[in-house]
Amino acid sequence: MSRAVLSLGANLGDRAATLQAALAALADDGLLARSALYETPPWGPVEQPPYLNAVAVVRGPRDAAGWLARAHELEQAAGRTRKVRWGARTLDVDVVTVTGDDGTPVLNADPELTLPHPRAHERAFVLVPWLSLEPAAVLPGRGRVADLVAALPAADVDAVRRWEHLH
Repeated sequence: MSRAVLSLGANLGDRAATLQAALAALADDGLLARSALYETPPWGPVEQPPYLNAVAVVRGPRDAAGWLARAHELEQAAGRTRKVRWGARTLDVDVVTVTGDDGTPVLNADPELTLPHPRAHERAFVLVPWLSLEPAAVLPGRGRVADLVAALPAADVDAVRRWEHLH
């Protein structure tokens, strides 16, 4: 058994419905908790619409590679294509961190999956929803998520806004 923190984002189509479908699908994978949805500005060099983001915590019999495979399955089910790096997408699911049953973080430097996620500590759209879900969360090798959020530029944190629309 392992525990994984997943970051989900969508900025094409019905973003909320896409995220809700992915989160519902994770119920079969041992969904422990999920954050609210947050609207965030797009990241990267490609002009695109804003994202909706969420964080999910899951626990199940998968190893790190299994969580990555599940992330890809969810993306494929949402019609994700990988044509443009950092481009708009129907669904993006990143494995942020994985821990074993004993709480030991899985550290991985494989080109397919680096754990913990190598840029999670810089991304308000990951950290703010995660902090709202787990105030005592720790990103292995980087520290407490609360401290990481506090270290980010205020404008980045302020740009992550809880999405209050109902769908």
